[in-house]
Amino acid sequence: MSETKLLSLLGMCRRAGKLCCGHDSAVGAVREKQAALCLLSSDSSERLRKEFERECSFGGRDIPVKVISSGMEEIGRATGLKSAVLAIRDPGFAGAIVKLLEDTGEVSQ
Repeated sequence: MSETKLLSLLGMCRRAGKLCCGHDSAVGAVREKQAALCLLSSDSSERLRKEFERECSFGGRDIPVKVISSGMEEIGRATGLKSAVLAIRDPGFAGAIVKLLEDTGEVSQ
């Protein structure tokens, strides 16, 4: 149930134009300090996870990075774009997603 809510929130975020899907797009949002939250799929690589943890904390940035229980396929169905990394550019959506993840204990990081 909570995974459905998360994927629904990601779909709404995409339709609102506040979601960056893919490596280059997410890195760009992080470097331009537009990202409020970075999400990584459950099937993302350890190298990608370390890269985004480093990128999100570099230069005084303090952007949370969370690994969610959904894989790339589920994210692709919800957002229309299959990706292992997402950057949320809206603080409202980011806060709602973090709260949902904390309430359900679904986040692994």
